[in-house]
Amino acid sequence: MDSSVYMAYDYPLLGAFWTMMWVFLWVLWFVLLFRVITDIFRDDTMSGWAKAGWLVFAVVLPFLGVFVYVLARGKGMGMREREQARARQQALDTYIRETAGGPGRPSEIEELAKLSDIRARGDISDEEFRRAKEKILH
Repeated sequence: MDSSVYMAYDYPLLGAFWTMMWVFLWVLWFVLLFRVITDIFRDDTMSGWAKAGWLVFAVVLPFLGVFVYVLARGKGMGMREREQARARQQALDTYIRETAGGPGRPSEIEELAKLSDIRARGDISDEEFRRAKEKILH
């Protein structure tokens, strides 16, 4: 009976595959766990006690807690994520408009053109025009 029995794990490539699979599943698990914890804190409709209860449930019994949370509140997780992404995009767009001088704020060229028209009509003197121009350019 010199015949050896080879187990599937005796092959190095298969062993590497199983190791990579388990590492991937653990990373996936931690991403899901932190995503649930983030969603618990993000939800403004829950009271503080409800947030504390879900957090304790997710930390003390993580597999069961996350599973139950995803079943009970999973649909709202996507909606809250979209709302936050929309709010971040809107804040970025507002910042870019304010910084770049978008439609909310006239550019220096437009202000100087209006100022020049006012001087051409004779509503302001050359000295007032010069001071206003310096104010716009600085």
